[in-house]
Amino acid sequence: MRIDGGCHCGTITYQGEADPEKVSICHCTDCQILTGTAYRFSIPVTGDSFKISGEPTVYVKTADSGAKREQAFCPKCGSPIYAASPGPGPKIYSIRAGTVRQRYQFVPRRQIWTHSKQPWVNDLTGIPAIEKQP
Repeated sequence: MRIDGGCHCGTITYQGEADPEKVSICHCTDCQILTGTAYRFSIPVTGDSFKISGEPTVYVKTADSGAKREQAFCPKCGSPIYAASPGPGPKIYSIRAGTVRQRYQFVPRRQIWTHSKQPWVNDLTGIPAIEKQP
């Protein structure tokens, strides 16, 4: 599926081909910290189809496993854009779903690192929903 999107301020834009069957949620503590929320919702895009405009800032994090991952974000507004393996070679870009214009068309197909999941994530139905602040 063709997707496009970008950061909040418009400095970074991108497009690519995504596989809706591989969309995931990660509950690891690194993703919680890097998103500032309970989990990260990612849409994989193949490297050969990924085209980006603008120069993201890249931070390379090392996971508990020792694996390294590039974390790319807008240098102006801070919107997280993608994660990918560092260095040359074929890449899969894990695009941050909140930056994808077509995000409403994607449903997560799996969850990973669920041992770190916040206990309230499974049931939000008991929390009052307010469309806009009074």
